[in-house]
Amino acid sequence: MTAIESPCILVCSVDMKTGYCFGCGRTREEISGWIGMTPERRREVMTELPARLETVERRPRRETRRARMARERDQAV
Repeated sequence: MTAIESPCILVCSVDMKTGYCFGCGRTREEISGWIGMTPERRREVMTELPARLETVERRPRRETRRARMARERDQAV
């Protein structure tokens, strides 16, 4: 049995604006159907991922404590 190549980096969270995973750039449909895809289709998707990841906003999904404190400090000044 051979291993299936996957772009997954275990950062599984989808950007609601683009529909792409923050970690790998795939859509939910591509992630769930990855095992059933032909090797050719997987390679096609893999070639699209770098361009997709450029469109994903690289911000935390929620405000961190450090960011909140900095924002509050800036608002007080």
